[in-house]
Amino acid sequence: MTSAGAPAHPHSDSGFARARQGFRTWRRTRPFWAGLLVLLAAAPIIYFPYFNLSLGALSVAMSTTAGAGSLVIGLTLIVLGGLLWFQPVIRFFAGCVAVFLGVLSLPISNFGGFFFGTLCAATGGLLALAWGPVNTADDTEGPAEGAGE
Repeated sequence: MTSAGAPAHPHSDSGFARARQGFRTWRRTRPFWAGLLVLLAAAPIIYFPYFNLSLGALSVAMSTTAGAGSLVIGLTLIVLGGLLWFQPVIRFFAGCVAVFLGVLSLPISNFGGFFFGTLCAATGGLLALAWGPVNTADDTEGPAEGAGE
């Protein structure tokens, strides 16, 4: 018995492979990494103003008067990250606001989550600004043909 007729990848039609391929297709049609970085930026910006560390009898509190501002900035970054994933059309607006909020979190939220939140928000926002949908052959041929007539 030979394996000449056997498929090269016998488990390629499994549910996991289809889900992985579907996720890959979905991820490539939107600024996925930009949205992920903007979502990750929200975590330190929200967490550090409410951070309490207890070392025996010594309590270290990072709480500031700007805890509400940090919460608003962090929640807005979470919304922007979700919008980048599910509404890629507004990537320019969401990218600009993410960069602005990342820089704004420097004075408001403990140096922007000790610079980690600021760096993630700025990088994710700039990736969103730089991302563009892939042009298909139909998009590039349509206007060029009618322009010469």
